[in-house]
Amino acid sequence: MKVLLVNGSPHKAGCTHEALQYVGNELVAEDIQVDEFWIGAKPIGGCMGCYKCAERGECVMSGDKVEEFLAIADEYDGYVFGSPVHYAGITGNMKAFMDRAFFSNRGRVTFEHKPAAVVTSARRAGTTAALEQLEKHIQYSQMFQVGSRYWNMVHGAAADEVAKDEEGVQIMQTLGRNMAYILKCIEAGRAAGVPLPAPIENRVATNFIR
Repeated sequence: MKVLLVNGSPHKAGCTHEALQYVGNELVAEDIQVDEFWIGAKPIGGCMGCYKCAERGECVMSGDKVEEFLAIADEYDGYVFGSPVHYAGITGNMKAFMDRAFFSNRGRVTFEHKPAAVVTSARRAGTTAALEQLEKHIQYSQMFQVGSRYWNMVHGAAADEVAKDEEGVQIMQTLGRNMAYILKCIEAGRAAGVPLPAPIENRVATNFIR
């Protein structure tokens, strides 16, 4: 089994990376392979709502970190998406990355029925609002959202301060253990012949005009 940690911070080895490492260490202890994907500091263009991905099978803004992620994402059985807090929300790059990665996917990556978790880091506040942003992508994609014993966040103004947030560290560790458990439950269910939930046919999409 493999889990991909997605680091949405412009700082490769910052607080978000530290939080993800605590999650990853618990997964490794359960014999689960862990890799980290950094979205980088180069600006990522946001979704334009052009729907060209439906025609092309990929986003028109191809060749960036979004496409790099989608090229490998299907190899993984679970994901942890992390972002620092910028103005009580996730970073602009992470918002653009998540929107395009999930909307332009068009069946290249099977996110449905895979476990996923989200984590945020901040000096002081805005973590829960940022968590809610990330959670929307998980919930929309029929993924199994993994929680911890508190909201999945750590505090610190620099990477070396994260370790001082003792409760935050334990939250990350608990999250890693919960993720490992869910992955093993899914594997056991598959081995026992338990089928995945059947999709509802003829999906209905309505708006507020009619």
